[in-house]
Amino acid sequence: MTGIVEGRVVIVTGAARGIGRGHALEFARQGAKVVVNDLGAEVDGTGSSSGPAGEVVERIRAMGGEAVADGEDVSDFEGAERLIRSTVDRFGDLHVLVNNAGILRDRMLVNMSAEEWDAVIRVHLRGTFAPSRHAAAYWRARSKAGERVDARIINTTSSSGIYGNPGQGNYGAAKAGIASLTIIAAQELARYGVTVNAVAPAALTRMTEGLVPGRRAPEPGAFDAAHPDNIAPLVVWLASEQARNITGRVFNVRGGMISVAEGWHAGPGVDKGARWDPAELGEVVPALVDKAAPNALTNGLIPGRDS
Repeated sequence: MTGIVEGRVVIVTGAARGIGRGHALEFARQGAKVVVNDLGAEVDGTGSSSGPAGEVVERIRAMGGEAVADGEDVSDFEGAERLIRSTVDRFGDLHVLVNNAGILRDRMLVNMSAEEWDAVIRVHLRGTFAPSRHAAAYWRARSKAGERVDARIINTTSSSGIYGNPGQGNYGAAKAGIASLTIIAAQELARYGVTVNAVAPAALTRMTEGLVPGRRAPEPGAFDAAHPDNIAPLVVWLASEQARNITGRVFNVRGGMISVAEGWHAGPGVDKGARWDPAELGEVVPALVDKAAPNALTNGLIPGRDS
């Protein structure tokens, strides 16, 4: 198979089902060699199974592609290192890391347990950091050795993290952290030939199907805007050589819609030129807030401006 990532070696974490599965298959269609990493766990992170990842590998091989399954826990620092090392040992190189693995433990803040918080933060945030750290070290070593590096890290954030969503404090905090890590890593790794971007996908998967009860399936042959495979085209393009000048960006993706998520930036302000007395701020702060744009809704749109 030939395509825009022909011959590139790609790791996709959480690649056995849903959005990650779509990534793995599209990478294969576009000519990449794919490492299908997945524990095969339930939505809440419990349990494990090698079957789902193996099924994706079989599908890729049936298409004429090259793929291997990997069951390392990417939230484990040593496990993430083994993932990177085994990929390089098997395929001779690594060009792209797609951090997609995740779980849900939704709960309102007043009811959330420490274990529910820690489990989600570990899988999403640590599970993005650990493989990224080891991949970055590999690419830095190659760059310092004088080799040309054209590598990619593509992270998975969420509207819950960059815009907010009640009941997902743990998930949203992790995803907001991933968005920030994306921007910082992009700044740090540019010198080594590595770009770092993120996508905030909206699709119907095992993790989200409970959030839209009663959803009507599209008519036969009609475009399904909620299908998880809709996310893969942008991710695969970001992994290609065509995207070498795009870095430090977060993209919203749903159906056929792609938009750039604009991050925190300084809005209306005032400078007294001296230390404020708290009593003075009773008029100052409300006036600044009145001038500022309201926070975006969960869909990323700003009330009164975009809708």
